[in-house]
Amino acid sequence: MTTRSEPGNGRPDPGLDAIMSERRQLINLAYRLLGSLAEAEDAVQETYTRWYAMSRRQQDAIESPGAWLTTVASRICLNVLSSARARRETYVGEWIPEPLPEHGEWSAGRPGGASGDPADRVTLDESVNLAFLVVLESMTPAERVAFILHDVFCHSFAEVAEIVGRTPAACRQLASSARRRVRAAQPSAPSATPAAHRAGIVRDFKRAWEAKDIDALIGLLDPDATAVADGGGLATTFPHPIEGGEQIAHAWLEIAHRRPADMTFLECTVNGQPGLVAQQDGVTVTVFAFEIAGDRITHIWVVRNPEKLRHWTTGSLRSDAH
Repeated sequence: MTTRSEPGNGRPDPGLDAIMSERRQLINLAYRLLGSLAEAEDAVQETYTRWYAMSRRQQDAIESPGAWLTTVASRICLNVLSSARARRETYVGEWIPEPLPEHGEWSAGRPGGASGDPADRVTLDESVNLAFLVVLESMTPAERVAFILHDVFCHSFAEVAEIVGRTPAACRQLASSARRRVRAAQPSAPSATPAAHRAGIVRDFKRAWEAKDIDALIGLLDPDATAVADGGGLATTFPHPIEGGEQIAHAWLEIAHRRPADMTFLECTVNGQPGLVAQQDGVTVTVFAFEIAGDRITHIWVVRNPEKLRHWTTGSLRSDAH
């Protein structure tokens, strides 16, 4: 962090400039670091609280408010990650990152509004697909911060070192270790399978599920596929991961037989990838995210914890079903 020895005269409030130009970037960074939009928003709010706790003279002494905000936000996220590891050990069931809908599919009572549309603040690229975020959860806090700051946000290892409190060489090793985790968990990138093809597979899965066609379901699932559900103790779901395509197909068939009459399934985008939602009386109660390799589904993530669905629309999701 560099400073000026003398405050500038007559220039606009640097705090206001920073908020206007940096808030979206900070939300993007914090969401990737924490896997939770709620925690990301809290981290960014705390960052600005610390900015405004300084005097105007102290603010003026900071040459780059954006760099200062990024450093502080990253350190806050690093602390949150360290405490989150302990909290998630007591979490009821499996913990899945908070899923995000596509632009224009947000609720909070303000569809399309700036304050109610985090899609305007979170860029839905490959670094937020749910498969990638799940891999990030396996990293140590320092690995995750070093990897995201350097590989996703293009900060130098010298800048990363200042944030995590290690040497640039150590940060380089942290990022390298994180990359190995990503490669091991994701041998084929989502982009390797065209988006339209992935959407078609999800559509076929939905149709087979609704038709209770067990053979079609098994044919769409990789033999070694896994399904993980997150209810957080607040919604009923299967408590342990389901291993094997055939086992998953039978589980989904059971769900189909118990499906309430007022429940509908819609195709949607989950963290930039084709997915499904279940709505009951127009309220989104479940989000399904998929990882697809070639022509088969390899992973399904099922989010039912209502605290992680607070931004999903109630009754206005656009369906792509044909």
